[in-house]
Amino acid sequence: MSEAKKPVLEVRNLSVTLPKGADREFAVEKVNFTVNPGEIVCLVGESGSGKSVIAFTVMGLLAKALKPSAGEILLQGENILAASETRLRELRCTRMSMIFQEPMTALNPVMPCGEQIDEVLNTHTKLDAAQRKAKIIAILERVKLPEPERIYASYPHQLSGGQRQRIMIAMALVLDPVLLIADEPTTALDVTTQAEILKLIAELQEGQGTGVLFITHDFGVVAEIAHRVAVLRWGELVEMGPTEQILSRPVEGYTKMLISSVPSIHPQHRGVRKEGITVLRTEKLGKVYSGKSFFQKSRVVKAAVDVDLDIRKGETLGIVGESGSGKSTVARCIARLIDPTDGKVFLGDTEIATMPAGKLRPHRRKVQIVFQDPYRSMNPRITVGEFIIEGPMNFGLKREEAMARARKLMETVRLDPNALDRFPHQFSGGQRQRICIARALAMEPELLIADEAVSALDVSVQKQVLELLDEIRQRLNLAVLFITHDLRVAAQICDYVAVMSKGRVVEYGSAEQVFGAPRDDYTKALFAAAPGRHWEFGKFATA
Repeated sequence: MSEAKKPVLEVRNLSVTLPKGADREFAVEKVNFTVNPGEIVCLVGESGSGKSVIAFTVMGLLAKALKPSAGEILLQGENILAASETRLRELRCTRMSMIFQEPMTALNPVMPCGEQIDEVLNTHTKLDAAQRKAKIIAILERVKLPEPERIYASYPHQLSGGQRQRIMIAMALVLDPVLLIADEPTTALDVTTQAEILKLIAELQEGQGTGVLFITHDFGVVAEIAHRVAVLRWGELVEMGPTEQILSRPVEGYTKMLISSVPSIHPQHRGVRKEGITVLRTEKLGKVYSGKSFFQKSRVVKAAVDVDLDIRKGETLGIVGESGSGKSTVARCIARLIDPTDGKVFLGDTEIATMPAGKLRPHRRKVQIVFQDPYRSMNPRITVGEFIIEGPMNFGLKREEAMARARKLMETVRLDPNALDRFPHQFSGGQRQRICIARALAMEPELLIADEAVSALDVSVQKQVLELLDEIRQRLNLAVLFITHDLRVAAQICDYVAVMSKGRVVEYGSAEQVFGAPRDDYTKALFAAAPGRHWEFGKFATA
């Protein structure tokens, strides 16, 4: 076989052992697959399926508690598992590189971005300083970063999320490796930025013939870029094949379940708007941030401008848009977690935007928020029972009554009431999000705000939580403000949608109208960027 046709990566019968006392013996068990030159292979599966364990084992970055116990990993024929730490350092960046999920934690916050890329060249090449800088400027241009000289001198916090991810890609590709591993590199990005990054990776990979191992739980991304797909479950490879075959004609029930859980981008018909009580109304709501430092001129940012919204009982209003569009700012103004600069916010007939903080307390319980990261929302040192009853008890409910309400709410969110004496770390991510929903409902709110409440969840868990939220909305006749950058999620759960850009609502209407016939150019561009938008997931071809 010629060098060009040999696999870049061969994983043969790989097993990685978990520490004693874990929920299973192997993190990865008897896994086999290859990545060929110029090919993108996507690893998919739920959290805990072993995707990232495989990636870190290939890179030689596996945690000490995990041990490869069987098999081989061949990088262009060289067994990585038998390589010394010195040899692994030589291979990283020169022949294999990795793009991590969160660039802000992967980059050094106190070093300019150019210097961080320079570390790679200084370690692995004999180029002088001028040659290294020229090569860095060239790779920054190649990953389509504007003003490469400015970016070279910028610190990570001075760049957007998409720009930071491009720095990571530039660092990974600066020495033209034969294998690129991308571990959820677009999960936290907006659809437009995500589309740019995916296109960039595909172009660079195709131009260089690099083999790419792409880890994701987003099947839209899979449909957009993958040549082949490997499906993992509990550390075992359950199915692998060409993308079209896996998405259209999967064999395994688990694969079918995963793909069927992907929300459709076509909204459901949710009926004609009924006359009802208006729970929330905003009038020309605005928020302006201003400030200056010793080294910078004063800067004014209009985070929200003239925002008009209204939600009636039993309705879900979705706010969609890119990062920085003002979605979360509007939510925090409505909940009075921050003070609006302009405009009015009515909860029922009560105007709260200008209400002094000391008079807000009676109205606090009427608006409750479910945040994106349930683990950060919970106190790890108290049981979930204490977590749920804290709010009602602060508002005067007796402990016995609050605990009875918590038990009932655990049933509402389909969790065992006997688990109230457990701690947050004893639950999965999806279960923790259910507990956060229970805590919000314990206050018997009139408005529930869900701020990216399902964006970090696997598609199967995401589907369960979305169905739960919709069921609770109908049963309790709740008004829900749902903030998301995932258009598929918005299509399935929202009655009405407000599209925000640069602090303004640029389009507002029923989900069917906004998704079916968008009028604003920004909305059209947002929908056009959604990965896998032309694919109907869950509609399998019959044999």
